[in-house]
Amino acid sequence: MSNAPRDTRDRRDWGRDDTGTDILHVDMDSFFASVEMVEDPSLVGHPLIVGGTGPRGVVTSATYEARAQGVRAGMPTGRARALCPRARVVQGRHGIYGEYSRRVMAVLASITPDLQQVSIDEAFLDVSGARRRLGSPVGIAQVIRSRIREEVGLPASVGIAATKSVAKIASSQAKPDGLLLVPLDATVDFLHGLPVGALWGVGGRTGEVLDREGIVTVGDLAHTELTRLVKLVGVASGHHLHDLAWGIDRRRVRPGREEKSIGTESTFSEDVQDRKALERFILGASHQCAERLRSQAMVAWTVSIKVRGADFTTITRSSTLPAPTDVGREVARAAGALLARESLPTGGVRLLGVRVENLQRRSEGVAVTLDEDVRPLAAERAMDAVRNRFGGGAVQPASLLNPES
Repeated sequence: MSNAPRDTRDRRDWGRDDTGTDILHVDMDSFFASVEMVEDPSLVGHPLIVGGTGPRGVVTSATYEARAQGVRAGMPTGRARALCPRARVVQGRHGIYGEYSRRVMAVLASITPDLQQVSIDEAFLDVSGARRRLGSPVGIAQVIRSRIREEVGLPASVGIAATKSVAKIASSQAKPDGLLLVPLDATVDFLHGLPVGALWGVGGRTGEVLDREGIVTVGDLAHTELTRLVKLVGVASGHHLHDLAWGIDRRRVRPGREEKSIGTESTFSEDVQDRKALERFILGASHQCAERLRSQAMVAWTVSIKVRGADFTTITRSSTLPAPTDVGREVARAAGALLARESLPTGGVRLLGVRVENLQRRSEGVAVTLDEDVRPLAAERAMDAVRNRFGGGAVQPASLLNPES
């Protein structure tokens, strides 16, 4: 369920020349909700919310009619009902969503083997090798949308561009149930009028920093002196975002499934008011995220936390790191700093989560700081080896040990 900022310009047609635009990003529209309507046609025509229906349930998906009333992913289901009282609410069923995802991906795999699944409901395709058989990128995108609709029964939006980052933005701007081509020559014009938050890699905290400095659009970011940008968001992130703002993205479509973020969260049995207990959870969750990163040979540029209070009010905070990491200690340091800046909700914390985002494969080359200490990574890799041999509880950070054990 995408909450990406929308293009406020009236222009929706950026040209018809799809030469050199071999990257497609396919993103299913309101995927969980769309599946539920296929399974139960009586839901069609009603605003629909998918999520937990219990007292601590949250929204996982909603149709655009419900979103128009302010319903968003992660919102307490009770609040969503209040905002959209006409909505039908159904309990999520992840098993059936997985089956529909496999059917969608089978359609995409029949188009080209150069397919990179990045989540249950989205994927990148490089169609350069499919042109002779299936035609132009726009024609291939039309075939994809038609076949998914006919064979699976679901709507899909497709972005077509020269790079992954622009194709992803284009698909979000094409929603719902649309197609958007960004010709190679129109890439910069398309990007520079967008809100800076539409850029792949600008999270909540980075967006706040840029907004405070008057950097509101992608064009503002592109024309910001690189030295100033580096001071604001760090060396590696500054260079990375500056490239993306000019449409430069050297990442290739890599066949297989690749997660776009890794996270863990917990709804506590009782609301927690002890900050020390929350810090312990942050530490453990950070090491879990880092272990999963290392198992997939990935590193993360962004660390975020989610805090939900007893009154269901939820905040998310994120920070972009000076260099990407797969070290639990670094993730915990960033997540802990984000938590430290927040006042605990009145009544305590109901849910707390840690997530690492903007992932990158180590094989693509990783930016490092000049004073990088390699010892923590070596230690955590050694811990991985011990856990793999003796089990998950065999070794952990000392501060997570039960002092009474």
